[in-house]
Amino acid sequence: MTTATPEKLFEAEVKQADIDHHTPTAGAMTGHIVSNLEVLANKLQMAKWYVKGMSAETLKNVFGDLLDQAYSQKDALGTVLIDEGLITPSTQKEFTEYAMLEENGQNKYETAEWLVDDLVHDYDTENMFVTRAIKLAQKEDRPVLADYLVNLLGDNNHNVAKLQALLGKSPREGLDEDEDDED
Repeated sequence: MTTATPEKLFEAEVKQADIDHHTPTAGAMTGHIVSNLEVLANKLQMAKWYVKGMSAETLKNVFGDLLDQAYSQKDALGTVLIDEGLITPSTQKEFTEYAMLEENGQNKYETAEWLVDDLVHDYDTENMFVTRAIKLAQKEDRPVLADYLVNLLGDNNHNVAKLQALLGKSPREGLDEDEDDED
């Protein structure tokens, strides 16, 4: 009986991940979500630390709650993937490679309004991956993963609405129109 080494197991994981990302699977798409949650958590932490202005204390609380939620979602989603016999990104290199969200150190100097608006767009971007992953999970007959992703979509929609309200906007204001403007 041959036992695979950790190096060989990880090599096989990386090879399979590459295959899965070229022919999207629910697991691969959900891996993008996990990676986005890692970047989102970093952005929320920076926003919480550096937000300034008259509403800073309120926003620190909002960002702190969203940060806790992002950590919890990342952990739970990774667990669901593993429970489903799938692989979840687990290294900084993987998070960087698979994340669509971007962070930038200069953002700490932006206004509170800019930070909130940037986070709105991050949740909206995240939802592109979530809705695709839901469809793939349903197609692959993975109801537990699909159910978790549907709940994540609901949380993200709520976060968008809450952040948009802080900006004095309706939940989809400036989001759906942005897509139409690009055509």
